[in-house]
Amino acid sequence: MKVRPFRFCRHQWLVLPDGSGGDAEIRSPGRRKERTRAMVPLLGDILQFIETKVPSFAAEEWDNCGLQVGDMSTRIEKLLVALDPSLDAVREASKINAQLLITHHPLIFRPLSQIDLETYPGRIISESLNKGICIVALHTNLDTVRGGINDILADLLDLENARILKKKEQANIDDMGLGRIGDLPAETTLNEIAREIKNLLKAQSVKVVGDANRHIKRVAVVGGSGGDMVSFASSMGADLLVTGDISHHQALEAEQVGIALVDGGHYNTEKVALGVFSRRLRNWLKENGWQVGVEEFEGESEPAWYV
Repeated sequence: MKVRPFRFCRHQWLVLPDGSGGDAEIRSPGRRKERTRAMVPLLGDILQFIETKVPSFAAEEWDNCGLQVGDMSTRIEKLLVALDPSLDAVREASKINAQLLITHHPLIFRPLSQIDLETYPGRIISESLNKGICIVALHTNLDTVRGGINDILADLLDLENARILKKKEQANIDDMGLGRIGDLPAETTLNEIAREIKNLLKAQSVKVVGDANRHIKRVAVVGGSGGDMVSFASSMGADLLVTGDISHHQALEAEQVGIALVDGGHYNTEKVALGVFSRRLRNWLKENGWQVGVEEFEGESEPAWYV
């Protein structure tokens, strides 16, 4: 029988007889269209996939990783990667027609008792919902996993035999933990390595604790805020700890335990590594067969400035 197709709904065709007899039948569209649609994942698909690379159980207990704002059924054709879930980041995501903003820092750290649209984080929640932007955070889980922020920092410093600085104290987790420690290819001075780190992080300046002429071979790295790791890094044999947010008292502690410090700033130690991660994420999604554009937000900067 000859058939005459008639669109029945978005996913099916109603095939009508041409008058020569026979019953009408419903047919699904061709495989080609089904494959094309399958290449564009839903937010839930992406979160499930990311869980295989950056699992939520790798996060610290106090952290709030994962979905911050959004609908699991949202189709994701493009995403933006940023360090912080700022208004500028949400607006940039909307500007480039992205449906997802992946940030390192969470938008919501603790339970909310109210959502005031004139304050943080209510204003950002409102903006993201109005513009249809989902927000997902990969925070301390991205810090601790292999291939995450601290592994990237160790790679950028060319550390040899890099290993986990402090393993997570959880059963059946042997390959995750805070910080990394390894050896420089060649011994150098604190002054020289501090200048190299400043250039690597594209920082305005770095804060240094220790004798400028001290010889440095073994280096520990903790992206973001790692001042509470000063004594532990020293006990693991590190000559130098590279991190951010070093306080006055932590600097004094370093002097007492005999470890040098380079404070590259919270923003800088994470931003440079996040750029590498965004490119890695693009490759992961492509290898999974998904057509998802991945862009890095270039419009953010260190919130503090110096005179």
